[in-house]
Amino acid sequence: MTTARSASEPSRTGSFDLGALLAERGAERYELHTRYLNHQLPRMLRTIGFDKVYERAEGAYFWDADGNDYLDMLAGFGVMGLGRHHPVVRRALHDVLDASLADLTRFDCQPLPGLLAERLLAHSPHLDRVFFGNSGTEAVEGALKFARYATGRPRVLYCEHAFHGLTTGSLSVNGESGFRAGFAPLLPDTAVPLGDLDALERELRKGDVAALIVEPIQGKGVHEAPPGYLRAAQELLHRHKALLIADEVQTGLGRTGAFYAHQHEEGVEPDLVCVAKALSGGYVPVGATLGRDWIFRKVYSSMDRVLVHSASFGANAQAMAAGLAVLSVMEDERIVANARSTGELLRTRLAALTEKYELLADVRGRGLMIGIEFGRPRSLKLRGRWAMLQAARKGLFAQMVVVPLLQRHRILTQVSGDHMEVIKLIPPLIVGEREVDRFVDAFTAVMDDAHDGGLVWEFGRTLVKQAVAHR
Repeated sequence: MTTARSASEPSRTGSFDLGALLAERGAERYELHTRYLNHQLPRMLRTIGFDKVYERAEGAYFWDADGNDYLDMLAGFGVMGLGRHHPVVRRALHDVLDASLADLTRFDCQPLPGLLAERLLAHSPHLDRVFFGNSGTEAVEGALKFARYATGRPRVLYCEHAFHGLTTGSLSVNGESGFRAGFAPLLPDTAVPLGDLDALERELRKGDVAALIVEPIQGKGVHEAPPGYLRAAQELLHRHKALLIADEVQTGLGRTGAFYAHQHEEGVEPDLVCVAKALSGGYVPVGATLGRDWIFRKVYSSMDRVLVHSASFGANAQAMAAGLAVLSVMEDERIVANARSTGELLRTRLAALTEKYELLADVRGRGLMIGIEFGRPRSLKLRGRWAMLQAARKGLFAQMVVVPLLQRHRILTQVSGDHMEVIKLIPPLIVGEREVDRFVDAFTAVMDDAHDGGLVWEFGRTLVKQAVAHR
């Protein structure tokens, strides 16, 4: 007869040893990825010299095997809002595992999801209920379904150049053709230009629009909705009995210097709000769709429909504990205020460089979501080099800046989107003046080199060859 092991008793059986496995096979990381996962990723990383091996991470930094530190200005595409391995989030996850909760029974109501929903909704007093899933695209999928069902209408409007995810529903409201190509047929949704109220009203007059989904600041290119647009769009939508969906997956939870980016504009109260990324603390996938009570009551209109929209791992204890810990840290450490002040410092210092460098066209954004855009220079010598890159592939100059930032200055950044001459900065929200100084000093050095005709352009020629070879 066997007896159950107590929760506090460690297992004495089994051969799995994670530390030993990583010690034995960790050096094969790029080969394993090439063989079993997306084979183009290692190829791309090696081409641009990003095939680094990071041994550990903490806060806003990585370290390699030689002890060199790397400043993270990417935050895992925004997931690491509190930086890596925040001690409060780590402790919460240890605590929830040690508690041995009866999680995901599916026939009870655990306290953690309700507690996290309560904390989230406190930042959106006009909203009433939350659905928990596992990712940003899943949060968007939920919002699309809820909007269609609640309004009884089939079509959702989205903005050109938007990014709302890559699953089929969210791909249907993705404004980047490169992501959509080859995956048709998608849902019959319609793009309108960001900020164009006339285009929005023309579509609404057709009477079949369920909602407009919009990023208050688009991740692709870091383009902010014009002042007054969200409020006016909301009024138009409600007049035509349609809903406003705010995709705050990247802009939410303090990224822009407000808890939600739509809160920068007075009077904007979206009917549905999508969040994810930073809510996870970087550990456990979690996404959430927040909405008005009447919308949820329509979707879940009877006991027969109790599981009409659900997720197998949604609201699991680890995700809920991580989310609660993240919101607690945000309050205790004044994360939103830090994003606002540090972002203003970084953006102001970078914007001052537009007078010095003719290749630097614009610096924009809010909080710690900043876009650095490059443009056609005035001088004849630089115009020739710029034209060479543009002829090969738009976006190569921005990549030319990103690469030496990593290789020479050990700073990780990203180009904001395909065929864009924009670098996007979305660092952990805990960065401060030291990180601002390091980035601005490094960026200035790279721009000096670009204007002087140094090694940056040597790498540019390599990129041109790669671009031409893969047309």
